[in-house]
Amino acid sequence: MKVVWSLGQPTVREVFDVLRERRKLAYTTTMTMMNILAQKGHLTRVKAGRAFRYEPVRSKHQVISGLVEDFLGRVFDGAARPLMVNLARERRLSEEDLEAIRDAIDEGETS
Repeated sequence: MKVVWSLGQPTVREVFDVLRERRKLAYTTTMTMMNILAQKGHLTRVKAGRAFRYEPVRSKHQVISGLVEDFLGRVFDGAARPLMVNLARERRLSEEDLEAIRDAIDEGETS
């Protein structure tokens, strides 16, 4: 999905070319995975010449938000505080991360 989001409306060949730079992979594996994602409703596909162009049904932001909500609900009973405290204690948050969090808090307070 990351590759599809980064490319916009790629063909299987375009996704395969990007993935192949990272690891050895068969074209048919890429095609199978993209077809499965389409069948499950995560991608739509439109005929473009002899190929199909695939497009994400949901934006990266929407998917991440959903995953975080699900994770918080299952692991932290819906509370974000224990997650943030753990991330800070384990030094998983850089100064840049903390600044982005501060900005998001400030933004939320003014909306």
